[in-house]
Amino acid sequence: MRSEQATVDPFAPTTLGPVALRNRFLKAATFEGMAERNLVSDRLIDFHRAMAAGGVGMTTIAYLAVSEDGQGAPNEIVVRPEAQPGLRRIADAVHAEGARISAQIGHAGPVAAATGRRGIAPSRQFSPMALRFTRAIDEAGIARVVRDFAAAATLLRDAGFDAVEVHLGHSYLLSAFLSPRLNRRTDRYGGSVANRAEVPRRVVHAVREAAGPSMAVLAKMNMVDGFKGGLDVNESIEAARLLESDGCLDALELSGGSSLRNPMFMFKGEAPIEEMALAFPQPIRTAFRLMGKRFLPAYPYEEAYFLPLARRFRAALKMPLVLLGGVNRLDTVRGAVGEGFDFVALGRSLLREPDLIARWQRGDSSDAACIHCNRCIPTIYRGTHCVLLPEADRPGHRTRATA
Repeated sequence: MRSEQATVDPFAPTTLGPVALRNRFLKAATFEGMAERNLVSDRLIDFHRAMAAGGVGMTTIAYLAVSEDGQGAPNEIVVRPEAQPGLRRIADAVHAEGARISAQIGHAGPVAAATGRRGIAPSRQFSPMALRFTRAIDEAGIARVVRDFAAAATLLRDAGFDAVEVHLGHSYLLSAFLSPRLNRRTDRYGGSVANRAEVPRRVVHAVREAAGPSMAVLAKMNMVDGFKGGLDVNESIEAARLLESDGCLDALELSGGSSLRNPMFMFKGEAPIEEMALAFPQPIRTAFRLMGKRFLPAYPYEEAYFLPLARRFRAALKMPLVLLGGVNRLDTVRGAVGEGFDFVALGRSLLREPDLIARWQRGDSSDAACIHCNRCIPTIYRGTHCVLLPEADRPGHRTRATA
């Protein structure tokens, strides 16, 4: 921990690797569900323009699949040449508002089974979301995935993006490699933490090489998986140390939970079971109503709920860290910066108040208006938004054409 952090103003300009930021506030990658034909839409541009105009230092598009089979939900951008013009437009729009832009890239792996695909994973396993078994990825498949991540980083760099965030969390493919519950391999990619971390490290290294010297590279990684037999905090710290030793990351964003087995662990608060059920067609809707409490157990919401775990990573690592998870108060941000966290990422609070950072900077330091009802979560299939915000005020509401 750097002793001078206690005096740092979170609103003051800073740097993320080679990239200058106007402050330490990041818009977290929260899936928007606004892509059309797997391309950037005007609606998505409007959404991130609003986040940039609202004062964040950098906004993050989520989630961009590095290949067709890497999609985890409908309405995701697939990074490919046809997507580049739209990506350039959204980068230009965010830059015009004085902010920087990052793209979260990933391969959904076993979570892709929820889209109707069989899904690939470190080990063959049954996916309750797709009612089928995933396919264990082979050596050639691993090499292809590494190339796909590098190609995505190259395309985003050429589209004018300032940063790229590699998704190592939430039981997506690279996260599944790290998880002892999801990775039961007996070859060089299974067993020890070092073995399970090899594929994620190869991907991060390839992304770093492709990004070049002017682009920042981050990763979002689970501190814990949040389910029995999953990645625990000690193993995660060991994996983070390996990533740090590689010297490829400009920052590590600390998350937790699983889109495959325990999504509410990453959100906390009320579980919107009925709202989620209505988002699905029959017969999944009825099944979700019956089984939803098992898939979406409620967790009490607490301010900055990941902070206690994140402190263990701050004590163990020297690299820049991004605090994430239920931040609603400016004094929480100041305290986190004082403890040595380099950046603070906000998601749901910015859905409710896109101009929250500007409001805080103007001197109105009252808490964010988000009540963590989590009723925004089911909206991801029709355009993520806060249901408490009037429709005309929602970012992305005004336009719907495809870029």
